[in-house]
Amino acid sequence: MHPKRILESLDIKARKGLGQNFLVERSVLSIIMEAAGLSSHHAAVEVGPGLGVLTKELAGQSGAVLAVELDRRLAAHLRREFAGAANLEIIEGDILKIEIGELLQRAATMLGSPPGVFPPYAVVANLPYYITSAVLRRFLEATHKPCRIVVMVQQEVAERIVARPPDMSLLSVAVQLYGEPRIVATLPPAAFYPPPKVHSAVVRIDVRPQPPMDVDPDPFFDLVQAGFSQRRKNLANSLSMGLGIEKRQVSAFLAGVGISPERRAQTLSVEDWITLFRHWGRAFGKGA
Repeated sequence: MHPKRILESLDIKARKGLGQNFLVERSVLSIIMEAAGLSSHHAAVEVGPGLGVLTKELAGQSGAVLAVELDRRLAAHLRREFAGAANLEIIEGDILKIEIGELLQRAATMLGSPPGVFPPYAVVANLPYYITSAVLRRFLEATHKPCRIVVMVQQEVAERIVARPPDMSLLSVAVQLYGEPRIVATLPPAAFYPPPKVHSAVVRIDVRPQPPMDVDPDPFFDLVQAGFSQRRKNLANSLSMGLGIEKRQVSAFLAGVGISPERRAQTLSVEDWITLFRHWGRAFGKGA
């Protein structure tokens, strides 16, 4: 049944404030499932299951599915719709507040894993723009990381995620520090109901077991964020203004680590930022 008819039968209207655009084009499901690469030994965490079109596919392919839905009306509908599914749990709540370890413990119980042993898992989500970055960082920085993340996002956001120098952004650095992203499909507005005003894309992120540096991400991203705080200015100016350090000191530091002070933040690779961070603490007494 078309999402419009289902919503009408439930006396529910799509909430623009929650970015609710429900998948209509079912041919996309096979693309998403192939990208997710799930088996009966895997768990899946679905963020924003909506009307459950993708949820059904996940439950049929993975050993355990934790579907987290913020909208209580949709959560109630999903519980009725999947009442007989033993490997699926509908959780009403905010994915940015729910403990990931708690989700994985529930999945472990479903799969019969030994105590304290979490199953490998993938995150699958149709993410509105306003929470994309927060959701990705929450899972990428988690103690127990997913093996991969497959998300439907605005095409512009997808292109930012997979960008390379000289078109990097804070989002691309945040994702590529932890994994390798690629766009696997693009979707027209008609693939959703109600149709959004922009095209969308499916992005697969293969998450590394360990990032290339083992440090607290907060000071690292403080440095990166400062670098991107003045996009039209060069790196020396941005870091100076963003971190309250004299420009001449920053310029000397950058030159000392082999990065021109005249470069802009978007031209730096993830490896460049790691180099900066590793030396920054020794130079200024903070960071690494």
